[in-house]
Amino acid sequence: MSQKSIYAEIGGREAVESVVDDFYDRVLDDPLLEPYFEDTDMNALFAHQVQFVSAVAGGPADYDGADMQTAHEGMGITEEAFAHVAEHLDAALRENGVDGATAETIIGEVAALEDDVVGQ
Repeated sequence: MSQKSIYAEIGGREAVESVVDDFYDRVLDDPLLEPYFEDTDMNALFAHQVQFVSAVAGGPADYDGADMQTAHEGMGITEEAFAHVAEHLDAALRENGVDGATAETIIGEVAALEDDVVGQ
C-alpha cells in the first residue's frame, strides 16, 4: 500500500494555491517584509511559490525557478526576515487546514534553505 504524499494529504494544487495566496497576504502586510517585494512581479512569484511548496510537499516537482541562492542574491535578507517568512508560512498552512505535524514538516524543509537565502 502506497503512502500519500503531504501534497495529496493537504488537498493538492488547489490547497497549495490557497496557502500561497494567504501567505503572500500576510507577507505583504508585514512592514519588515514588504520592502523586499517592491518592484516584484507578484504573479510570477506566486506561480514559483506554488511550484516550490508543491515540490517541498512531495507533489509535482516542476519548480522551474532559480535555485534559492541565486533567487535571493543581492536581496540582503536577514535572519529576522527569514523567521518572519517562516512564521507567515506556518500560519497560512494552519489557517488553510494543514495539521500541525504536517505544517512542521513543510516548515522544516523551508528552514533547511536558510543558509541559501539569508545574507545573499
